[in-house]
Amino acid sequence: MQTQPEARVGHGTLESSPTDDDSPTAVPSDTGIATAAARTSTPAARAVDATPLCLLAFAVVTFMFSLINAGGVSQSVLPVVISTGLIFAGFTQLVGGLIQVSNGDTLNGAMFSTFASLWLLLAAYLEWFSADVPSAQRGEATALLLYTFAVVAATFLLASLRTNRATVLALGNLVVTLIVLGAGNGGAHTVLIRIGGITGILLAVQALHLAAAGLSRHSYGRQVVPLGDLPSREEQPG
Repeated sequence: MQTQPEARVGHGTLESSPTDDDSPTAVPSDTGIATAAARTSTPAARAVDATPLCLLAFAVVTFMFSLINAGGVSQSVLPVVISTGLIFAGFTQLVGGLIQVSNGDTLNGAMFSTFASLWLLLAAYLEWFSADVPSAQRGEATALLLYTFAVVAATFLLASLRTNRATVLALGNLVVTLIVLGAGNGGAHTVLIRIGGITGILLAVQALHLAAAGLSRHSYGRQVVPLGDLPSREEQPG
């Protein structure tokens, strides 16, 4: 995508053995990616999980950009997409990512902060800096940005292989989408850009699925939306 208590990462959540009332208990991440945050014995004192909010921000702007890339909406609406990317996907994810880092949720925190930076960079480039790049090289400049973040996304994909299937599939699709869009922009291939738009729409749906899993878990106190848990290190054979 924690006697001393014996904690393990199992089925995408951080689980702890029962302890005395004065001992902290682990707070599971709403998306199934382990969160090493703890709360006190008072039920109201619980770590804030910003993961669903970050996923919603990512899903909304990914859907808007992808709809343009797929040819479903005219590029004349790009300013509203840029502003949404700057505020919602950029600043919201950045703050949420820092919250997750402070909770001890390193994977989610690093992931959300990184892709908040992507949206901030993309919005700033399209709005203020693209005019400084020669028109013949603008596609290559966009491709450079997308390829670089595809490598970063692949790193997160490798780190997520013991979280859950929904997270792994979403990150895998993110890598594919960034590579396809990079190739489309770098080589001015309209077909590839449209394919990247279609995979991007699917990516937005996957992010909404993960967000719904976190929100429903918070509302119902249990996992309602399936994520497809993967075995933890302790559950691996041998």
